[in-house]
Amino acid sequence: MFRQDQDIFKLLLGSISEGVIIVDKHQNIVETNDSANKMFGYETDELINQPLNILIPQNYHAEHGAHFDGFIKKQHRRRMGQGRDIFGAHKDGSKFPIEAGLNPFTVYGKNFVMALVIDVTERKKLEQEKNHLANIILKSLNEIYVFDAKTLKFINVNHGAQKNIGYSLKELQTMTPLDIKPNYTESQFREEIALLDKENTEKIEFETVHQRKSGSTYPAYVHLQRSKLGDRDVFFAIILDITEQKNYTERLEKTVDIRTEELKTALNAEKELNDLKTKFLSMVSHEFKTPLSGILTSTMLLSKYKLSEQQDKREKHIKTITEKVQYLNTILNDFLSVEKLEKGKINYKFSNFKLSKVLNEVIYNANMLLKDGQQINYPENIDHMAMYQDEKILELALSNLIYNAIKYSSENTIIDVEISQNESTTIFKVIDNGIGIPAKDQKNIFNRYFRAENALLMQGTGIGLNIVKDHLENLNGTISFTSEEHKGSTFVIELPNKAQP
Repeated sequence: MFRQDQDIFKLLLGSISEGVIIVDKHQNIVETNDSANKMFGYETDELINQPLNILIPQNYHAEHGAHFDGFIKKQHRRRMGQGRDIFGAHKDGSKFPIEAGLNPFTVYGKNFVMALVIDVTERKKLEQEKNHLANIILKSLNEIYVFDAKTLKFINVNHGAQKNIGYSLKELQTMTPLDIKPNYTESQFREEIALLDKENTEKIEFETVHQRKSGSTYPAYVHLQRSKLGDRDVFFAIILDITEQKNYTERLEKTVDIRTEELKTALNAEKELNDLKTKFLSMVSHEFKTPLSGILTSTMLLSKYKLSEQQDKREKHIKTITEKVQYLNTILNDFLSVEKLEKGKINYKFSNFKLSKVLNEVIYNANMLLKDGQQINYPENIDHMAMYQDEKILELALSNLIYNAIKYSSENTIIDVEISQNESTTIFKVIDNGIGIPAKDQKNIFNRYFRAENALLMQGTGIGLNIVKDHLENLNGTISFTSEEHKGSTFVIELPNKAQP
């Protein structure tokens, strides 16, 4: 059984896309998953028994030891580097930005720390570019040029400028401002922008003439400012075509409104994504740690009951271990189901079956989970109802909804199951009087790994409803719900009576 538990644990680690690194109290690495090995550039098991500092840039070694010792003493789960950037070190010595969640745990009296690590290189790069562009957009601009402070070559030019000047972005990236300013020599232009190096000079403004690709010219008002694009020194120029000044303000305000709304939408979407990732890290550490702790406790207690008359106590702990392993296996199956759905590897098996057969099986299993005084009301007059569908998927969907109704409802409550059928469609309803779903969380309830705020302390992965929704949509069905916090929820499944293979 212990070997089986280890195999399940390794499978779980392997199914996680984030890097997992487990170290002992001496900062020696005792376990890593494939994601972590690939992230840092190592082969399988190459990091085992290596000091943790091998994954930390050299200039962070001194302060990291003190941070680690302090964390071991406090033994509180937390995210690393809150309020500051943290970095990892590749095998070749190069460093890269990361996010990490630290989770302490104890096995057989020994303290360990599990770190869940995410490589945020691309996100940091996008954030730098987005923040820079957001700063420009919020300045109420029309034409925007960004060019290198040393070479003067254009790095980026917005669409409005490209349209007015007549060059494509690819062409402009081989040019400098001197190529569109016929009245400037290089020395004159460098002398002009050198004013930005003086103290208290944040920007310079001047009028000039720009020349289009067609050879025509137009008067331009230039707002020039020094800035940073990552580690790169750049200038960004705000250009106003004075020939269209009368209509410029109105067009500019509309453009800014649109860009601002787009920026707000992008920022809100990223915030929601970050919130979901944080909740996912918390969920993974909690859902793995709780059953594993139960398994370890029961395993240790088993060794104390050696007498034959203590068989009932042994059986109690064996049952606990079995249940915990089954729960871990369920989590693993959920992760594998997600992967199969994403890769389109699901082969549905269609057959004719009675709805009463499926519902009897679901409710029989659900009755074993009922809390004191809970009751499931069986629907009437369904013996004649049948479908040609994937029987196992329908059983999965109904089980998920009824198990949720049990879990999120208190003792002495009723769960109603209603089924109706017409010539083309069957409708299933599961109605509870549970805690309900907060209004602000309802838009995300079918998102993978999402859990409502009022359910975070209850066991669960936030995967079940997402899997059910994907399966039902693949079968041309739908799932929807209505809910009110503290009053309960009603989930509705609609499926065609006859599947179209």
